[in-house]
Amino acid sequence: MPTRDYDLLGENSERAVKTGLASAAWYHTDVPTAEIKALMVRRDGPAIRDCLIYYGALIFLGVLATILWPTGWAVPVLLVYGVLYASGADSRWHEAGHSTAFKTRWMNDVVYQIACFMLIRNPVIWRWSHVRHHTDTIIVGRDPEIITMRPPDIARVFMLFIGLDSVQSFFRMFRYATSGPNAVERSFTPKSQHGKVIRIARIWMLIYAVVIGVALWTGSILPLLLVGGPVLYGSWHYIMTGLLQHTGLADNVTDHRLNSRSVLMNPFSRFIYWNMNYHIEHHMFPMVPYHALPALHAKIGHDLPPPNSSISEALAEVFTALRRQMTDPDYRIEKTLPPSARPYRLDFHAEALGQSS
Repeated sequence: MPTRDYDLLGENSERAVKTGLASAAWYHTDVPTAEIKALMVRRDGPAIRDCLIYYGALIFLGVLATILWPTGWAVPVLLVYGVLYASGADSRWHEAGHSTAFKTRWMNDVVYQIACFMLIRNPVIWRWSHVRHHTDTIIVGRDPEIITMRPPDIARVFMLFIGLDSVQSFFRMFRYATSGPNAVERSFTPKSQHGKVIRIARIWMLIYAVVIGVALWTGSILPLLLVGGPVLYGSWHYIMTGLLQHTGLADNVTDHRLNSRSVLMNPFSRFIYWNMNYHIEHHMFPMVPYHALPALHAKIGHDLPPPNSSISEALAEVFTALRRQMTDPDYRIEKTLPPSARPYRLDFHAEALGQSS
């Protein structure tokens, strides 16, 4: 069965550069300049409010779990705490990394560093990884944040729901602390930042060593369930929403309407996810803050595929695509645009790469 070469230093990476897929000019819905500038205005208020609610809830649940420990009453509290810890940190990592959550720069930086620590993500590597993800979204051999390859490894996908991503992040952090970024990571991370990668990793490994030491000293696993451990038992929500972003859609195209998915979600998930369910909108206009994405959706929806109506519907679409791709790696979901939308071509860059998109 033919497979795609996802190596960022491999043949498809070179081909993407030669054919113009790398750092390409992406399709954008036409929006009057004044209107898009108004939507891009950054404000401190919404993110301060949401962070007070978020971190306040984490502190409350953490204290409550400590009081109830080791009784069984602590279990449901920790389950909710874990989802808030891991999935809430993932969205705050994302928005603060874009520097759009707050108007005040240091607020973005503080929340970004805290979220990266909570997720065991090196803030330097992940900042530049995400820049590449937006520059070359789902371009094979260029995008370092593709979750599922073609053909997909279904066992790995299910293991992500129980913390595989975080286990790998821990071992990567150990590698950063001892030897720094590898060749692939150096391909998208400026050389001037490599020393910072190592310093931060060493500091964080020391902090996690202290947490482990406290657990050993107290003879209790609770410290690990409150710090670090939630990325194992509480990551299922951010893995779920992460799969919804691009899985099953077209690769090697320069139109976010083809390779990204917007999904209507319940208020709780939208709060945790910070409106990233409007994912086509975010990729098309990444400098629009999370709190303005619903307004952006209303403004450009006429040019986008209809959003999936719920998480469950979108998940069914994703896993149907993954099942099909196990035997047909070229299978993709083709989204239907409204009659008023500007058309696109699926085959142009695929032909340039010598493969189907």
